[in-house]
Amino acid sequence: MDFDDDTLLAEQLAYYRAGAAEYDRPYMEHEGLRELLAVVDGLPIAGDVLELACGTGQWTRRLAARARSVTAVDAAPETLALARARTTSPAVRFVRADLFAWRPPRRYDTVFFAFWLSHVPPARLPAFWNTVAAALAPGGRAVFVDDGPAAAAHEELLARHPTPTALRRLDDGSRHRIVKVFHDPSTLTRDLTALGWSARVCPRGNTFVGVAEPPAPAA
Repeated sequence: MDFDDDTLLAEQLAYYRAGAAEYDRPYMEHEGLRELLAVVDGLPIAGDVLELACGTGQWTRRLAARARSVTAVDAAPETLALARARTTSPAVRFVRADLFAWRPPRRYDTVFFAFWLSHVPPARLPAFWNTVAAALAPGGRAVFVDDGPAAAAHEELLARHPTPTALRRLDDGSRHRIVKVFHDPSTLTRDLTALGWSARVCPRGNTFVGVAEPPAPAA
């Protein structure tokens, strides 16, 4: 069987499309995750916001309360349909796009992504951060939330894969492989610094919250 990143990412998208109706279950079952949603209210989110991998809009509606506008992007039409139903603000625009191929047509004051960085294959991280930097207006920031290493205990991880991989199961019994990279906050901070970013990544239970400013443009 082919285990390259393109195959794995296609399976990852298939998982989120097939499991859209189950997507919100962790937010209902885990108080810590619901509390994490409220963290947005204290983060430097303002102006025009680009949300990457918006899912069913759990975070989108909170971003809309803080922003002048929100452009929310996701590759799965099934989750986007749920996000549209949940988020009624006229300031929000939804876009269906493959985040590994899509390029923002404009710049934003904030680029936000929750539980997306862990789904980016390590080999694609430099290109991903370049895309985020290109999407930010002068003075803009990237704000992100994701699982830290402690969350790995709650995943079914697969060995012998060149890209960190987890196995997810849906209610219909189907099994799907996804990319799942558990970034250590200190290591992530160093990696971003090496790419020229100024970053603060703070642990929060099994998760972390990060705020990062891109490299200064070349003169």
